Amino acid sequence: MSTPLLDTIKTPDDLRHLPENQLRQVADELRTETIGAVSVTGGHLGAGLGVVELTVALHYVFDTPRDRLIWDVGHQAYPHKILTGRRDRIRTLRQADGLSGFTKRSESEYDPFGAAHSSTSISAGLGMAVARDLEGKKNNVIAVIGDGAMSAGMAYEAMNNAGAMHSRLIVILNDNDMSIAPPTGAMSSYLARLVSGGTYRGIRETAKQLAKKLPKFLYDKAAKAEEFARGFWTGGTMFEELGFYYVGPIDGHNLDHLLPILKNVRDTETGPVLVHVVTKKGKGYAPAEAAADKYHGVVTFDVVTGAQTKAKANAPSYTKVFGESLIKEAAKDDKIVAVTAAMPSGTGIDLFGKEFPARTFDVGIAEQHAVTFAAGMATEGYKPFCAIYSTFLQRAYDQVVHDVAIQNLPVRFALDRAGLVGADGATHAGSFDIAYLACLPNMVVMAAADEAELVHMVATAAAYDSGPIAFRYPRGEGVGVDMPEQGVPLAIGKGRIVKDGSRIAILALGTRLGEALKAAEELEARGLSTTVADARFAKPLDEELILRLARDHEVLITVEEGSVGGFGSHVLQLLSDKGALDRGTLKVRSMVLPDIYQDQDKPERMYAQAGLDAAGIVSKVFEALGQEESRKVRA
Repeated sequence: MSTPLLDTIKTPDDLRHLPENQLRQVADELRTETIGAVSVTGGHLGAGLGVVELTVALHYVFDTPRDRLIWDVGHQAYPHKILTGRRDRIRTLRQADGLSGFTKRSESEYDPFGAAHSSTSISAGLGMAVARDLEGKKNNVIAVIGDGAMSAGMAYEAMNNAGAMHSRLIVILNDNDMSIAPPTGAMSSYLARLVSGGTYRGIRETAKQLAKKLPKFLYDKAAKAEEFARGFWTGGTMFEELGFYYVGPIDGHNLDHLLPILKNVRDTETGPVLVHVVTKKGKGYAPAEAAADKYHGVVTFDVVTGAQTKAKANAPSYTKVFGESLIKEAAKDDKIVAVTAAMPSGTGIDLFGKEFPARTFDVGIAEQHAVTFAAGMATEGYKPFCAIYSTFLQRAYDQVVHDVAIQNLPVRFALDRAGLVGADGATHAGSFDIAYLACLPNMVVMAAADEAELVHMVATAAAYDSGPIAFRYPRGEGVGVDMPEQGVPLAIGKGRIVKDGSRIAILALGTRLGEALKAAEELEARGLSTTVADARFAKPLDEELILRLARDHEVLITVEEGSVGGFGSHVLQLLSDKGALDRGTLKVRSMVLPDIYQDQDKPERMYAQAGLDAAGIVSKVFEALGQEESRKVRA
């Protein structure tokens, strides 16, 4: 049996030594390897399968890494990783100490830009292209962006800038969903090769120079006629208006079509070019092609059947609890509407959408628009729940401040994926929302300690009309508490005592409450009477509760699943303002996420590494008591 071609490829330089007629076999082997790897690790599958041929063609035609290849978002970059020296580690994807699920500069020279949030590739590519020109270099810069990511305004801002600057930049539009153009075929491929080739472009440039000698009104008409004629046959008028030379649409799975066109655009000396490639998400793997989501994100699965090996849930997921709770509130109030930015299933809004399709709005990958759109509805008396991952709301921070908070509009922010998120790593961690929201005047910020608390917080947000309000909850399943039939609005700014004690006080915000209770058990076993409180609110603070804890205990520990500058900082500010720190016997410590970006791992291990588990809390108490007291208690 002959050696698989993929075994001979360690880097794209090896790929480029193969004859073109062997690239089909490379693509087939690459697809099989990608399926096999993701079946072991889980991750994003469908997007990568859709760009296998495109990945092979790009690395074959372009001189990577000297030519810069930027994958937008990075969901589709697994085949790219296999071809760029990481095949031997591909089964460590999204695992501790393994490969990132996204492109990452520190991981490989073939990843010129880290990407896990969408729609950044064209801006980054333009920056690289301008830097290249300033250096007098000649390398190519290629940005691959999906049609979904093109719904974000940032992509058009970048294209507008690139077109105006006339920079030499290649954008590959990977169209696998929106059907921007009619189906591809032999004629469209022929036309794409024709208009991307040097002969056509040479004739076109000569004609333009001749046309400039005509009177202006005739020149304008000639230019519009050429644009219309080419746009009629190939499409792309919108991109042409932004200053890009449009090529396509072409079949992204046909190497005979891809290779000559990519060579043509590689060799062009003109300004920005957009190549419109039509692909099929999940291509080449029947279970993925048949699935509604094309296996966009999967856990481990059986390659033969495609059956995913999902663990039996002990409790409902927080996302599902949110979606179902919102449905119950909306059944009582027809002013409740739901807004999401291309994440209906990820946020639970898909459940709401099945019940109330006319009151559900998926605005695409456009978080800025989502927030201001919700603000607009709030001005008209509606009650928008804007469901966005904590990490993605960062993209709309100015809109939260300017369009919502300053105007004191009652937009409800449901922040999924709060805290650490495991396999997605630092780019998707909800580490900063407490800090960036609780600093805003008019904002109310809640954090659910468990799934039952989340039900009550959805009801609280539905009932609250005095301004913006946010509630955060983590990824994954709840802790298995008894669930209320109906949510009951909480008193704004009021926490609760969960366990009474006398010497140590642990004040938790969010789902670290469970670890705080475990820590209290260990402290009690060592003779330290411990109070545990659930803050519920990062803003407004329960001043009465916090000051009582400070007055009646020797040690006060705050614990949160967020960065420095969040809940603990607000508590310290309160204690300072009220003079509670003036009595020398009170020892206060704030426990927050470490001041680093934590790489992917299992969430429980990440929290242990951060010191935010029960053992970390106990250790922090003894640190506050001092070594001498610690030894005495342990004895």
